[in-house]
Amino acid sequence: MKPWPILSLLVAIALVACTHAPPRNPLAKWVPSPNHEPRRPILIVIHATEQNGVQESLDTLRTRNSGGPVSAHYLVGKDGEIYQLVADGSRAWHAGPGRWGTITDVNSASIGIELDNDGASPFAPAQIASLIELLGDLCERLDIPRTQIVAHADFAPTRKRDPGIFFPWKQLADAGFGRWPDPAAGEPPPDFDPWLALRLVGYPIEDRAAAVRAFHRHYRGTETDALDAEDARILYALTREPVAAP
Repeated sequence: MKPWPILSLLVAIALVACTHAPPRNPLAKWVPSPNHEPRRPILIVIHATEQNGVQESLDTLRTRNSGGPVSAHYLVGKDGEIYQLVADGSRAWHAGPGRWGTITDVNSASIGIELDNDGASPFAPAQIASLIELLGDLCERLDIPRTQIVAHADFAPTRKRDPGIFFPWKQLADAGFGRWPDPAAGEPPPDFDPWLALRLVGYPIEDRAAAVRAFHRHYRGTETDALDAEDARILYALTREPVAAP
């Protein structure tokens, strides 16, 4: 028997082994430590596709849109079907520029979930039921705090509006996901600063009108851009709650 087939097999095995070996810096001596774990997300971002159906969104999320290549970890159809496009441990391209609290690279720190919705319609009950089931799985399996669930518009208020005013944040909160103000929190004190509170919740406030619109979409189902007394009560309640450190 000629040695070439055996030699070829050994080379192939060696190449496969190399592809799975941890990357090593050639400038350094490799002295491995067992004290590590995979990088993991600490935030979940909810999107609306603002397109015309699951198939169009699947095509976009596997190719590109007008701004270039785009993806998300999951897509949930109106019928409740869940599609996974990117592995949980990989960095999907769903967030774009923005900031949530101290998180400035949202793509690297988050799981992105797209919902099949045109941006102007209520969300289907089956879709929200599947989303809640998916959130439970992700928070449990990836150890993501259940409060760390935000809208795309929350951290990119000057660019984005999704998932929009029809998204049922209160329903998610009743299921134990996201944050919602406690009506028993009471009135804010006279020196309460709503802008500081917005920033403490996580909103970037460089463009204050845009930040308020995003806040109103999430907590009041409107798109107005001026703070009022009800906003102060909501923000006071939210900032009295413990927040998971990003």
